[in-house]
Amino acid sequence: MEELAKTVRIAARALGRAGLVHAYGHCSARVDEDHFLVCPARPMAQVAPGEACTLVPVRGPLPEGVLGEVRLHQQIYARRPQAGGVVRFMGPQLMVLAALGRVPEIRHGFGTYFTPRVGLWSDIQLVRDDEKAAGAIDAMGESAGLLMRGNGGVVAGNSLEEATGLAFYLEDMCRIELAALSSGLASSAPAIAQEDAMRRATRAGLIFERMWDHLTAGDPELAASPN
Repeated sequence: MEELAKTVRIAARALGRAGLVHAYGHCSARVDEDHFLVCPARPMAQVAPGEACTLVPVRGPLPEGVLGEVRLHQQIYARRPQAGGVVRFMGPQLMVLAALGRVPEIRHGFGTYFTPRVGLWSDIQLVRDDEKAAGAIDAMGESAGLLMRGNGGVVAGNSLEEATGLAFYLEDMCRIELAALSSGLASSAPAIAQEDAMRRATRAGLIFERMWDHLTAGDPELAASPN
């Protein structure tokens, strides 16, 4: 489990360095059907090498000291047996679009990973009870991503490494959407068709592995490269 905890810490710091989180945000990785590990309840960029992560049940009360919105992670792991990692984050472009109560259209390659459409949770209150957590993940639907009005977003991947990449992708998707809206051309530019998006959303060619390497480069807990 320590190797998985190291991955959680590395992801937390990577998200901080990328500007996708600040004082707030959290990430987790599934341990087994009934448990996951969540990063320490502190600014993610400040998570120290070797710092303890917390084992959380997929169902049941949160352990003492775990942030209330980790209930979102519980809902995802309970509903999606394939989910191996979750990121709750506040990328700056994503925050703007979420504040507008809009979700980005699928306009470029990164966006295709959120087919059929990014979800939107319109309640501006913090998600600190099971009812709100269930409602938010209901709104996420089948997508890998959710925008929360005024509160950032959530992504789920087959692993935490993939979820970390998806956080980067969703932030870039929001950047593209805001640029399209600013250009005045958004309404005349068709979104990528669903069938084309599904074909484009490949995991071949080390797509997520390369993004993980990019985001985690220089982390103090990465193993030294062999000579």
